[in-house]
Amino acid sequence: MNLIEQLKTILSEEQVTTNDVILEQHSHDESYHTPHLPDVVVFPNTTEEVSKVLQFANDNKIPVVPFGLGSSLEGHVVPEYGGISLDMSQMNQVLEIRNQDFLVRVQPGVTRTQVNKELNKHGLFFSVDPGADATLGGMAATNASGTTSVRYGIMRDQVRDLEVVLADGTVIHTGGLSAKSSSGLHLNGLMVGSEGTLGIITELTLRVFGIPEKITAARATFPTIQNAVDAVVAVMSAGIPMARIELVDTRSIQQVNTSLETTFEEAPTLFLEFHGSEAALQYDVAFTQDILKDYNCMNFAFEQDSKARNALWELRHNLAYSFIHSAPGKKLMVTDASVPINELPSAILHSRAKIEEMNLDAAIVGHVGDGNYHVLMMIDLSNPYEIEQAKILNEHIVNFALSKGGTCTGEHGVGIGKAKYQALEHGAAYEVMKSIKKTLDPNNILNPGKIFRDINE
Repeated sequence: MNLIEQLKTILSEEQVTTNDVILEQHSHDESYHTPHLPDVVVFPNTTEEVSKVLQFANDNKIPVVPFGLGSSLEGHVVPEYGGISLDMSQMNQVLEIRNQDFLVRVQPGVTRTQVNKELNKHGLFFSVDPGADATLGGMAATNASGTTSVRYGIMRDQVRDLEVVLADGTVIHTGGLSAKSSSGLHLNGLMVGSEGTLGIITELTLRVFGIPEKITAARATFPTIQNAVDAVVAVMSAGIPMARIELVDTRSIQQVNTSLETTFEEAPTLFLEFHGSEAALQYDVAFTQDILKDYNCMNFAFEQDSKARNALWELRHNLAYSFIHSAPGKKLMVTDASVPINELPSAILHSRAKIEEMNLDAAIVGHVGDGNYHVLMMIDLSNPYEIEQAKILNEHIVNFALSKGGTCTGEHGVGIGKAKYQALEHGAAYEVMKSIKKTLDPNNILNPGKIFRDINE
């Protein structure tokens, strides 16, 4: 009996497919990394089914790669070694809302938009906003963050408990419902960000927040990136509780104006958002304006009604797609790094100087309130020179971030693209990580080649 037939005895026939179109859909994510077809795609409906699939795969040493919506940016879902693509999209139920505990329990295929639609009925919202309408399981697997992390924290901060299926099919819970615990090792922190290399997430209990009484957004433009980034550091140093504070450079604004036919001032721009009570917001906005003036802010424009505010953030979130649509036949390469806040101005200016030195067309954006910034480039994957130039720039950005005590990835995750920097960034701790991987997944069936590309060396 072959692989497909055996899987059909574990699941139903409808849950197992080798359809060419579906295999192709599961061969890649949104990154530039080379696609690889899985041998089969399976669609589990329950934790028990995931456990049975992993038991079978582990016994037969078959690779298993979890798949959400394929919106990742470092090749996380690419099945480089074939095997099983485990599509979690059918496990998409919001299981429980504990509004008085500010918790929600969901299956991994639930998307950010889906959970917020349900939470809104209770006056609550889930804070992590990476832009893409990703699945919550995928967001936990990559430790996603986004525009609101400066105030509410990243994915790891929101996870109270996970149900995880290990490589041999064992089902465990990594936490509980209480707000804090000093009991045992922090398994939530271990599993969040492990990218499906240590286990498959089948359920999440997440922290949520009350919807703010008042929300105000604004745009602030500056003559230089130095002014804009220095202003961010000053605002953060003043202790103003910003909900979002994003940098969009001149090249990005130019792209927005071209693709969306807008008329924004083409200059380094900060997108800001304030959450709180009416009285608190008035003070915070006024204080922020005073600080920005000290850094040569040229224009400060409010977006107070929800429609205009949503349009502003939709513009920011869709920036990458504006670049993609502007260059048919090319692929977006986006890298992210994160540095301590005080190193942010030098990191961004250093990146811009390198871009201009290499005569590349690239944009810089970032969640600069927490030191995380991104460089976007469109490259022709059939042109070796363009690929090499992009890799050189990526290497430069990462090495500079590491030299300042930063990290090779603030939120996109390691996947394929950042795996080569793991030993450099973590030193001896990387060997500890590898030993944990080998203990939990001795046959290396769980998303092989991601994070730990040298695991068998």
